[in-house]
Amino acid sequence: MGRPARDITESELAVLRILWDRGMATIRHLTDVLYPGGGAAQYATVQKLLDRMEAKEFVRRDRSLFVHQFVPVLDRDQLIGRRLRSLVETLCDGSLTPLLTHLARAGDLTDEDRQALRAIIEESERDDLSQEVAPESLDARKQDALVTARQSQSRTGPGRLPRS
Repeated sequence: MGRPARDITESELAVLRILWDRGMATIRHLTDVLYPGGGAAQYATVQKLLDRMEAKEFVRRDRSLFVHQFVPVLDRDQLIGRRLRSLVETLCDGSLTPLLTHLARAGDLTDEDRQALRAIIEESERDDLSQEVAPESLDARKQDALVTARQSQSRTGPGRLPRS
């Protein structure tokens, strides 16, 4: 099974990691980090890689200076979310529960990790409660739409990711 057309390669990920750390870099700087002591061939490789990444909209080129600077467009959280959604769809039929259960039971979570997860869950629950709307405050058509949306949500099940 091949990777999706807009997925990121390991080489592209290496470039993004540098850009995430620095915020901005030239082809020369990226070449020096990726290929210490590299020459013209490695420079051309990084240049071609950046061209592909720019076409995929993973990076943006600042052409305002003589030496072009590259900045990441795709941030780390976006990539993590995309990869996790793909993993959950592929391995868990869209349900987050098996993934989260495995992570929680694997024994790799520190007390700090557990506290952070609890805080995230509590914040999410507060956000859900604050977005709840009393059906009696809506007209009949909006009440029907709300009921339909809640029924649809309950059919998807807890821990399911919405399909994009």
